[in-house]
Amino acid sequence: MSFEVPESVRPLREAVHAFMTERVEPAEDALHAGDEALLRDLQREAKAAGLWALGHPKELGGGGLPFLDYVYVNEVQGRSEFGQLALGTFTLQDSLMLDRYAAPAQRERFLEPLVRGDIYPSFAMTEPGLSSSDPTQLTTSATLEDGHWVIRGRKWFTTLADRAAYTTVMCRTETGASPYRSFSMILVPTDTPGYQIIRETPVLGLNGGHCEVVYDEVRVPEENLLGPRGQGFVIAQERLGPGRIFHCMRWLGQAQRAFDLMCARLHDREAFGGSLATKQLLQQHVFDSLQEIQAARLLTLNAAHAIDAGGQARVEIGVIKVAGARMLHNVIDRAIQVHGAEGLTGDTPLDRMYRHARAGRIYDGPDEVHITRTAQRVLDVYAKGGTWSF
Repeated sequence: MSFEVPESVRPLREAVHAFMTERVEPAEDALHAGDEALLRDLQREAKAAGLWALGHPKELGGGGLPFLDYVYVNEVQGRSEFGQLALGTFTLQDSLMLDRYAAPAQRERFLEPLVRGDIYPSFAMTEPGLSSSDPTQLTTSATLEDGHWVIRGRKWFTTLADRAAYTTVMCRTETGASPYRSFSMILVPTDTPGYQIIRETPVLGLNGGHCEVVYDEVRVPEENLLGPRGQGFVIAQERLGPGRIFHCMRWLGQAQRAFDLMCARLHDREAFGGSLATKQLLQQHVFDSLQEIQAARLLTLNAAHAIDAGGQARVEIGVIKVAGARMLHNVIDRAIQVHGAEGLTGDTPLDRMYRHARAGRIYDGPDEVHITRTAQRVLDVYAKGGTWSF
């Protein structure tokens, strides 16, 4: 494989970069304040420019980019936390999940408006009060009563539940089955009686639409089941696998932005007889960040290449999920250090970026789980008499 941005992708990547730096990034303050009309304007502009839903399959109305090509675009889109919403890619995981498992009526009600950007999705798996990194502990249940699923339980970190048209809820539906065959996915419109948003849970002081929701005797028709009964874990893994590498792609854009800010700052400021760029200790920050970004980028491209070749790439994704989150945290941390006291304020985007980066080591599976699972997969190869091929 080549590490150059393919010529076929370069114009699209440059167009996305221009849209991000000229339209989205300057609008961040207003978007943080909740300017929904501005977000809708940006979405209309993205559609008019042919930049909408680039990673979605063409048959769903998206851009149909192959997985590897999407890395080159997604790393640019990731410069801002609003890139996904402005460019219509926030729905990609849910769209792929519905495309594979949704019945015709579900596709018409949820999938088609999802890709158009007419509605938002949300996904409910994590629960308060237990270690959700072991999802066999989940307690939210659904029982079939008179042709309806009746859901009882509590979820949190259901992102954008306060805006979403529906939530895909993972809940226990089977008794007497193995733990990994006991759960199913059910589509729940958010206006269903008993669906109660208790609060938006701040993450390191930031409100990002992560909601805690109580399911108080929520009743939905039996046909709202997504995929086969007892296949919740299979569907969740298929959804989360690509989602983890999507995070890693966007983290590259965040790291690039922080790196740019750091290097510009080193040239702009003088102290102790010269610019900060002449100070060896600060040059170390540049070197370490350059090395980590490039290493994470190559790992991400390698994982995307493996997926494009038809593999599940579980080892590659496990490695890059951990390495990418650490890289992002380290690069932003150094950029803040170079900015001094200003880096701790809201005068640069670094303070928000730093807090989001720290959360990356927990969501979609904490580092510890990815490390142990990845190491075990490699060790299993040796247990069978093989060796791991790099």
